[in-house]
Parts: sequence; C-alpha cells; structure tokens
Amino acid sequence: MKVEELIVYGKEYIHSDYVKMLLGDILNLNPLELLNHLDEYVDEDKVKLFKEEMKSLKEGKPIQYVLGHVNFFGNKFYVNKNVLIPRFETEELVEKTIEYINKYFNRPIDIIDLGCGSGVIGLTLEKKVSTKSVDLIDISKEALEVTKENIKNLKSKANTIESNFFENVDKKYDLIISNPPYIKTNEEIEVIVKENEPHLALYAGVDGLDCYKKIIENIKPHMKDRCIIAFEIGCDQTEDIKKLINKYLDDVRIEVKKDLSNRDRMIFIFKNIE
Repeated sequence: MKVEELIVYGKEYIHSDYVKMLLGDILNLNPLELLNHLDEYVDEDKVKLFKEEMKSLKEGKPIQYVLGHVNFFGNKFYVNKNVLIPRFETEELVEKTIEYINKYFNRPIDIIDLGCGSGVIGLTLEKKVSTKSVDLIDISKEALEVTKENIKNLKSKANTIESNFFENVDKKYDLIISNPPYIKTNEEIEVIVKENEPHLALYAGVDGLDCYKKIIENIKPHMKDRCIIAFEIGCDQTEDIKKLINKYLDDVRIEVKKDLSNRDRMIFIFKNIE
C-alpha cells in the first residue's frame, strides 16, 4: 500500500492526527514530511505494524505506549506500561528547578530523583545543569529497566537504585526532587489512565499523601547544609504538605508555584538558601 492509501485507511478507524503520528514514527518521518511521500509504497511488514498499532490505539491503549516513547524537554524517552506517562506539568517542575539551580548553585551538584519512573526528571536535569552525581530511585524493578534504557539511549552517567524512597540510600544531596504518586485511592481519574498506567505510580492512600509523608519524615539525613527539595503536588494538597514540612523540617523556606492552568502544582523547600 502507498502512504496516502494507509492514511485514508487509518482515518476510518482513528483520529487523523494519530494516523500521521503512527505512520510517521514507523517511517521515521515527522507528520508533515508524510505529505512529501504520499505516492511511495510502504513495506508489507511496516503496513502490518501500522495496522497492529492502530488496533492497540482503537482498543484504548495510550498513544505514548503504542509509540513506545515520549518527548520530554526536547529529548526522546522510552516508555512502556511499567512507567507513568510524563505530563506537561512535570516539565514545568523541571523548568522551575533548573531556574533555581542556576540561581543558587555555582558548582556541580548531587541530585536524587525519588520515584523516577522512566527517569525523565533526573536525566533532563543532568543534561541541563552541572552535576556531580544523579541518582535515580524507584521501588519498581520494571520501572528501573525503562530508566536504564533511557540512561543508555541518552549516554547518561546517572545511577539507578532499587529502593522504597530513601530506604537503600545513604548519601546527602544538594537537590532532592520527586513527582511521587499523589492521587487519592477513591479519586476519579480518566479511564484511559486508570486502565493503562501503573497504579503503583498513581495512587498514594486515602488522602494521597502517603508518599510525601514517607519522603519528608526520612529526608533530613539526606540533605546537605545547603539544599533544595522540589515536589510536584496535587492542586488541593498544598496546606497538608506544608504541615508535613513544618512538622519534620526546621528553619526552611517554602515556596508554592502554580502551573500554567493557575493551580498549585509545585512546592520548593530551601535550606540555608535565601
């Protein structure tokens, strides 16, 4: 079949944007470039793959899992069903964190990414700021396999540690960053998310605070004298997380930042940094 025929065929079953994304990915072309190849024949094995991926998409599998990758902060990251699909809000967290690192540190720093999933946060920071070390932590063996693939693909020097947050960690850090699970157990979420993405990376107890509690109550021994802590949070969790911070940490400065939708989305904690 020709490219144009496959596009017409695909549009009968899924949205035209997804048709172009799938076909472009298989042919190693961006969706706009497809227009210059409409009369070209596509190998039978690629036609078969296109139809299989289209079927997966029609059955409710997220486009990111079908493609097997996402773009995050300008880099291509491998993802599969064992890791959360990175969201735009997490790019905002990374962007603000980079701003603070550049403002407050003038030397290579030690970074830990807790609950790293595919590794997008820590690996992006490694590319964007001067680092001494980057440790990527996750409790899930399967998630860390994805992380390791991204480390290899990006030629990173980051380390992976299988750990329930700080349990198997014995270092101190300049930056501690996490986008932990923060959805309440009974909270309604999109069906496509609930049925496809790993619940271990989504849910965090009745109040959605279990992971923040576990991190914050064990964080002190891992903070250097000057330290920044960065969390992505649920938009209704600000005050509860502030209470946790004030319970376990003394003499710190707290900043809450909103996302582009004007909802509370990030909390930054500064120790000996003004």
